[in-house]
Amino acid sequence: MSKPIRVAMAQLNLLVGDIPGNTARIIETACKARDELNADLVMFPELALSGYPPEDLLLRPSLEIRIEQALEQVLSEVQGITLLLGYPRYRNGALYNMLGVIRDGEILTEYAKQCLPNYQVFDEKRYFVAGTEPGVFDLDGYPVGLSVCEDIWHTAPVQQLKAAGVRLILNINASPFDSKKAEQRADLLARQAQTAGCPILYVNQVGGQDELIFDGGSQAVDAAGRQVFAGAFFEEGLYAFSIDPVLGQVTPEQPTIEAPSFEKSVYDALVLGVRDYVNKNGFKGVVLGLSGGIDSAVTAAVAVDALGADRVEAVMMPFRYTSSMSVEDAAAEADLLGIRHSVISIEPMYESFMAALADEFAGTKPDTTEENLQARCRGVLLMAISNKKGYLVLTTGNKSEMAVGYSTLYGDMAGGFDVLKDVPKTLVYRLASYRNSLSPAIPQRVIDRPPSAELAPDQKDQDSLPEYDVLDKILELYVERDFSARAIIDEGFAEADVNRVVRLVDINEYKRRQSPVGPRLTQRGFGRDRRYPITSGWKPGE
Repeated sequence: MSKPIRVAMAQLNLLVGDIPGNTARIIETACKARDELNADLVMFPELALSGYPPEDLLLRPSLEIRIEQALEQVLSEVQGITLLLGYPRYRNGALYNMLGVIRDGEILTEYAKQCLPNYQVFDEKRYFVAGTEPGVFDLDGYPVGLSVCEDIWHTAPVQQLKAAGVRLILNINASPFDSKKAEQRADLLARQAQTAGCPILYVNQVGGQDELIFDGGSQAVDAAGRQVFAGAFFEEGLYAFSIDPVLGQVTPEQPTIEAPSFEKSVYDALVLGVRDYVNKNGFKGVVLGLSGGIDSAVTAAVAVDALGADRVEAVMMPFRYTSSMSVEDAAAEADLLGIRHSVISIEPMYESFMAALADEFAGTKPDTTEENLQARCRGVLLMAISNKKGYLVLTTGNKSEMAVGYSTLYGDMAGGFDVLKDVPKTLVYRLASYRNSLSPAIPQRVIDRPPSAELAPDQKDQDSLPEYDVLDKILELYVERDFSARAIIDEGFAEADVNRVVRLVDINEYKRRQSPVGPRLTQRGFGRDRRYPITSGWKPGE
């Protein structure tokens, strides 16, 4: 009977650039896997020493020195267990995305990632040189294959390992979340395990890093491609397995964790994104404008779930067009969430601005200028509170609004983090209902009432936009799937609506370039994913 191999997967939340802190976490976790789980080997995520993605930190001259010092510390302080550790490393003047096998003060072998992603949010070819050779090492007499993230999405690296006769593939990852990714990963690992004819252990990192959310979801499949274990999403974990490399069997030592529903996964991603952005950047708390509308309501609920009510402050900033319903609903939600809530009228400062601009505006009629001025008064108030208290301003614009420019530069776009930046309006409503299913958080009247910016008398969003269920479908086709205007019309949408929406998307790129960062949830978020020229003669019709 073959001797089982005991492997642990460390699903960690690390901090980009904090090489000393990451090194300490790695050492602590390796010792825990050795002493508490009796593991022969522990796997860490991709580029664990530097954190992922390190971006242009990889170009810093001191990177090599810092990584070498960290490796020396790991080599000297961890004994009695094999580590699979990811880090950037120079070889012959070239930088590689490296996976090292470390044991008892020695790097037994290193494997350079072969498939460097250069699409969507990834730009690894900007920094790294691709490896060419398969990674194989001996673990207790069995050949084990090494794989880094994107490698497992391609056939060639898996075929290399199969040809080398490996009995197990260990794949380390920094794979960011999008709402379709979990199912794609599961299908992929099933196919690749069947191709290789051996089990695959897949460890992913967890945590928020600017726009990116890493969801964890580490998993294991046996030689037949059956998923035998799934780890937690959006939280850390240390998972142990007993593996029979001859029979291709993987036996987890903890129960599988059920995958979250769509709404739960998106909501949990937002919570994690806010928590890590605020905490990792050292903010004391957050402040936001609570308007009585659905977007600020969901944003406030996410902030409370991420940080606790004592670190969230809400400000209602009414004007002459603000309904009493909005004032009441904002207060009701603040009470439900237990957050500090204040009311500051923008009327006096608006009148002061208008008085100062009287000569400039003489002979003109009111238009969106006066509406935008209201939003900018609110932005000034929130930024002042932010500066005074060390709070991060959370903006509340959703993806539908950001797409068509239904927002005000230096007004409601003024802030540091847009929680709903990649959340279409129709999904905002679903998230509100989901959050209320956990505990009362958002007054039902906020969910039921027609959305309005309340910048003019009796204003409604749909006065100037298609119904949101129509708008979001058009935006999905144009923004996320790159359909032309004609192709969208051919799907059955009104030509006037399509042409108007497409034009609004195109002419508002300059606004989006100046918008705060926000969590990426789809496969085509604004920011790292979708970067169009501001100045362009492109015609989107065909």
